[in-house]
Amino acid sequence: MHSVPVILTLTVLTVLLTSTVQVIGWRPYPPKTNGSDQIFDASKKYEGSSNLIRLRYHMGPVLTNNITVHPIWYGTWQKSQKKIIREFINSISAVGSKHPSVSGWWKTVQLYTDQTGSNISATVRLGEEKNDRFYSHGKSLTRLSIQSVIKSAVASRSRPLPVNPKGGLYLLLTSDDVYVQDFCGQVCGFHYFTFPSIVGFTLPYAWVGNSAKFCPGVCAYPFAVPAFIPGIKPVKSPNSDIGVDGMISVIAHEIAELATNPLVNAWYAGADPVAPVEIADLCEGIYGTGGGGSYTGQMLNDDRGATYNVNGIRRRYLIQWLWNHVVSYCTGPNKLD
Repeated sequence: MHSVPVILTLTVLTVLLTSTVQVIGWRPYPPKTNGSDQIFDASKKYEGSSNLIRLRYHMGPVLTNNITVHPIWYGTWQKSQKKIIREFINSISAVGSKHPSVSGWWKTVQLYTDQTGSNISATVRLGEEKNDRFYSHGKSLTRLSIQSVIKSAVASRSRPLPVNPKGGLYLLLTSDDVYVQDFCGQVCGFHYFTFPSIVGFTLPYAWVGNSAKFCPGVCAYPFAVPAFIPGIKPVKSPNSDIGVDGMISVIAHEIAELATNPLVNAWYAGADPVAPVEIADLCEGIYGTGGGGSYTGQMLNDDRGATYNVNGIRRRYLIQWLWNHVVSYCTGPNKLD
């Protein structure tokens, strides 16, 4: 085990407004700050613990039904890349994975409830998938055109994705030659819900991009390091694919927030519902015990020297911790007690 210094701070995210679309966005590095950060900075401790952060429930729905993740593979994807991501999704509910496990990480998400006291589902499974290998909406997507890609997937004449507003999560994954509005400069992924006026349904969705060609030092950190930061060496990725291994933590981040805040009216901190700070936002850059401020925390190394913090069914991954509202700090299955 070892700790790796990073220049990451706990941030309160700003929401990026584009025409009529308001989307929650996230990037692991470098931090983007706003005036609200002053409220949180003084209260930060190890693992981001604080009695001053008020993550509250705002009475909206959470995903208590069994969750089905529907990947939409936009662009050119290698079979090996798809396999890494599929196995991560399948690991969320896997029984018997070696400790610390992806399923152990999901137990923090399961602590969250709706207004009836029902917990978020323990069952997350991989659903039907859709390929868009011909870049039907081009290689440069806006926030609105992302919703059009999802519409194409659920309205396709050939094998459309099933429409499941209560338990379906629609995961748009763009290949490393596709640029999405605000990618790298402001976000590595975001989640929201589709507009009936565009898609025909209100469906929780997330977008995550492969940053390997555009900005691995921003969105695949700590497997790559920005050139303008001297003295920090990247760590070795567990699945030998920097872009996809970097995507895994962003996918985990977005799935956790979709489960707890699918319509942006359930679990979040802050007074402004259009700029919510969610359970993964509060733990950005924290991957192990002692994390927070400038450190990722204690992580693990495998026999090849690759860095990870959780075990899946057959693979290992590095994913960020999540906010535990019961004890008011960030936690993960690889914590040192």
